Amino acid sequence: MHTIEQSRSGHVVIGVDTHKHLHVAAVMDTIGGILATLTIPTDTGGFQQLADWAASFGKVLAFGIEGTGSYGATLTSFLRRAGHKVVEAGRPYRRLRRMNGKSDTLDAENAARAVLAGFATATPKTADGEAEMIRQLKIAHDQAVEQRAAAMVTMKAMLVHAPDALRQEMAGKTQISLARTLGRVSGRDHVAILVRSLIQIIAPRRWRPAR
Repeated sequence: MHTIEQSRSGHVVIGVDTHKHLHVAAVMDTIGGILATLTIPTDTGGFQQLADWAASFGKVLAFGIEGTGSYGATLTSFLRRAGHKVVEAGRPYRRLRRMNGKSDTLDAENAARAVLAGFATATPKTADGEAEMIRQLKIAHDQAVEQRAAAMVTMKAMLVHAPDALRQEMAGKTQISLARTLGRVSGRDHVAILVRSLIQIIAPRRWRPAR
């Protein structure tokens, strides 16, 4: 943590640059400018550390958080539940980032400045309640569909190099029937053993034959 000694009004805004494992925050006084910066882990302990740290500088007017719908979503929910105002600070323009250089601290400071200047006013979407539950279910469903499609592509690619008799036996089968039949391939030759092993790795559990 880095602190700068200067005049203060007692009213501050907080800018936060968010990442997967760490968040970088900057506190800005309405008169004194940037007062300090802080790096926290992206867990509840880190979020509480940020809230306590921000409050130590005076009355917190708002938190400006980059990526409230992605890496900053959990922090946004935490701060809202604690009664703080949170706005979406937005990502800095790429051209400006190239000109000024990449700096998480600078991004956090710019987020705080955007809040104080009134540029950051968008209210983040809530990450709580039924809407969020539906969104998470859709994400899980979409991922399951993608994984199923990928598993089927891999199984069909395996058959290209399988013996003629096995390819003929599998011809015309539905996807689930194909997976279950491949899982029951008999024999002790290296092809049969390889097929059974690969099915156990790539096929969804519900496709596998009962033992």
